[in-house]
Amino acid sequence: MKWLDELLNKITMYRLLLYYLIALLLVALVLGLTGGLHYDPLSIVASSLFLVAVCRLANHLFAYVFKAPTNVESVYITALILALIITPARTFDDLVFLAAAGGLAVASKYILAIKTRHIFNPAAIAVVLTSVGAAQSASWWVGSAVMLPYVIVGGLLLIRKLRRFTMVGIAIGVTLVATSVYTLLNGGDVLIDAQNELMNSPMFFAMIVMLTEPFTSPTNNTNRAWYAALVGALFPPQVHIGSVYSTPELALVMGNIFSYIVGPRAKTMLHLKQRTKLTPDTMDFAFTPVQKFNYKPGQYMEFTLQHPKTDSRGARRYFTIASSPTEPELHLGLKFYPKSSSYKRAFINLADSDMFMAAQLSGDFVLPKDSTRKLAFIAGGIGITPYRSMVKYLLDTNQRRDIAMLYSARTASDFAYREIFDQAKDQLGLQVNYLTGSTPAQPGDRPLSTELIKQLVPDFAERLFYISGPHGMVVATEKMLRQLGVRGHNIKKDFFSGYA
Repeated sequence: MKWLDELLNKITMYRLLLYYLIALLLVALVLGLTGGLHYDPLSIVASSLFLVAVCRLANHLFAYVFKAPTNVESVYITALILALIITPARTFDDLVFLAAAGGLAVASKYILAIKTRHIFNPAAIAVVLTSVGAAQSASWWVGSAVMLPYVIVGGLLLIRKLRRFTMVGIAIGVTLVATSVYTLLNGGDVLIDAQNELMNSPMFFAMIVMLTEPFTSPTNNTNRAWYAALVGALFPPQVHIGSVYSTPELALVMGNIFSYIVGPRAKTMLHLKQRTKLTPDTMDFAFTPVQKFNYKPGQYMEFTLQHPKTDSRGARRYFTIASSPTEPELHLGLKFYPKSSSYKRAFINLADSDMFMAAQLSGDFVLPKDSTRKLAFIAGGIGITPYRSMVKYLLDTNQRRDIAMLYSARTASDFAYREIFDQAKDQLGLQVNYLTGSTPAQPGDRPLSTELIKQLVPDFAERLFYISGPHGMVVATEKMLRQLGVRGHNIKKDFFSGYA
C-alpha cells in the first residue's frame, strides 16, 4: 500500500476530510437525481450552500468579537457535516433550523470553550442544543444503506490517513455488542437489530468522521480506546435514562466531556525567535510561546499557519516538538523540498512579528517511565526530531539511560542536531551510530539492514525499539525488526502525516 500512503501524504487530514464530505454530497445528489435516494437534489444543494454561508458568516462574526484566528477549512467541514445529518430543507422553517444549527455549531467553538480549547464536536453539540431548545433533531440521513458503500470506502482512506483503525474498530465493535445486549434484554431479534445498525444507521459516518475529530478526542492510545468504548456503549438508540433516549450526537457529546477531562490543555501562540540551517535542506526554528505549557519529550502538536493561496495541503500541519521541556523555546525541525507546499513556503518566510497557533498536544512516542529499560532509537532523515527532544531532556536532567541509536541519512551532511547526540555520547554514554545510504550507493555507505542491526545492537532482543521517519522507512524498519524476532509490543512508531 506504499502508493496509497504516498498519495495520502500529499494532502492534510482536514483537506482529505473536506473532499470526502463533498464527495458524499455529490453522491447523494446523483442518487437523488436517479431515484436511489428520496431527497430532492435541489434541496441537498440549497441546504449545503445555505449552511456554508451561515457558518462562514457566524465564524467571521465570532472571530472578530473574540479576536481569534480563523480557519476556513474547519468552517466548511462543520457546515458539510451538518448538511449530511440534517434533512435537506424544503420549507422556511427548515431553513431556520439549519441556520440555528450552523450558528450554534460555530458559536460552540468560541463560547463552549475553556482556555480557548473547545470541548464539543461542533456539529454534534449544535444538534443536541436544537433538539433541546427547538425540539428539532438531526435525521442523520447519510446513514442509509444506499449511502453506506461510499461512506465506508472514503472513510477507510480517512482512517488510514489518521491511523485510527483501532479507535474506530473499538467504537463500532462496542456499539454492535451493546445493541445486541439491549436487544436481548428487551426480547428482540438480535440479528435484525444488528443488521439495522450496520446497514441503516449513521454508525459508520459518526465513528469515522466525528469520533476521530482531533480537537475533541483524546491524545493517547489508552484514552482513545476508553473514549471509543464509551461512545460505542451509548450509541444504540435503546440506551435511555428515564424518558431521555440516546442519539448519535448525544453519545458523541458525552464522549467529548470524557475526552476533555482526560486530555491535556496545551494551546498557545508562537513568536519566531530564531532559525538555524541544520543541513542543506533542513532548518531548525526556535519559537517563544506566549503561554507556557507542559509536554513530554517526543510528543507532537498541530500548528496552524494561515497564509494566502493555500494549496491542497491546507493551513494546518502536525510536527513533532524537537525541543526539550527544559528549554525556554519551542523548537521545530523542518525539511524543505524544491517544490514545497504553500504551508512550508509560508513557514520559511515567517517574520519575527508573525504569530501562529500551536494546539492539540498528542503522542505516546515518549520515554518509558522505567529508567532501567534498554532502548533503541532508529531514525530516518528529519524523523530525528523526537530523539533530539528526548536526548536533550536527558542531558539537561543528567539522566543516564541505556540507549543505542541508529541514525540513517542519505549523506554525512544530512545529519541534523548531531552536536546534541555527540554531547550525549560523551556525557551520558549514548551509543550513537550514523548510517548513510544514498542512491546510487557511494563508498562508505552503510544502509540500515537486519544484519547491521544485529551487529550494532547485539542485545536487540532485550530492547524497546523506537522508529521515526518517513512512512516507507518506518514500515521497512519494522519489517526488519519482526524478521529478527522482535515482538510488536517492543516496537513504538512515531506518527507522521506528510512532509511536503
